[in-house]
Amino acid sequence: MRVLILIPARYASSRFPGKPLAPLRGASGTSRSLIERTWRAAIAVGPEIRVVVATDDARISAEAEAFGAEVVMTPPEAENGTARCAAALDALQDPAEIIVNLQGDAPLTPPAFVSGLIEAMAARPEIEVATPVLRCDAAALVGFLEDRAAGRVGGTTAVFDAAGRALYFSKEVIPYTGRPLGPDETIPVFHHAGVYAFRPAALRRYPALTPGPLEAWEGLEQLRFLENGHAVHCIEVAPPAHPFWELNNPLDVSRIERILAEQGME
Repeated sequence: MRVLILIPARYASSRFPGKPLAPLRGASGTSRSLIERTWRAAIAVGPEIRVVVATDDARISAEAEAFGAEVVMTPPEAENGTARCAAALDALQDPAEIIVNLQGDAPLTPPAFVSGLIEAMAARPEIEVATPVLRCDAAALVGFLEDRAAGRVGGTTAVFDAAGRALYFSKEVIPYTGRPLGPDETIPVFHHAGVYAFRPAALRRYPALTPGPLEAWEGLEQLRFLENGHAVHCIEVAPPAHPFWELNNPLDVSRIERILAEQGME
């Protein structure tokens, strides 16, 4: 199937202005911008896949073109990454059968997260929107709980039904367990990775959907699908070889750089 990966990136951010241009040091001390590291994660999915950075900012465009990325300019009024991807798809007129939105703050995204979505959608034509979820290990759960205890907005968690259809996404840690978990217990919390795969019709439908109160409260764009009655399928992916974390706030820079150093990633 023909696949297009779009990396939406905006300069303005209430929690971290200029985030796509934030430098991240690799294992040897070499710095690369967040947007470059995310682009490198995208092109690692496969050489046959077109990867395009979608932005409305000249600074991000210049940085992306400098390291060799294809760029499409999108309207500044796009309110989130999914809306920006929809605008990019219209601008590019790419005949892709699956469009992947790889959020510009996810440089540690393993290629298998993206290929897992592509494989699931190729096998199941009924899936219109898919996103990966990763069962938390003890360290990841501690990271979530520490962020919430400190009042920081960290990663997103997801709960879904027996068929994998999302019931809810939240910046809170859900489900609530009500007690500490023992060392041999399976952790029921799933980390939602910021990657989405769409059929073209589903992506083009998104800008016309009415934003709901849950999307506004949580600040999570994928809730627009749920609030308008459209299914989002959660595809469980295997744990990667290295810890997975997005860059949500400035404190995450040191966390991601530590992972890069520990894993010998340049």
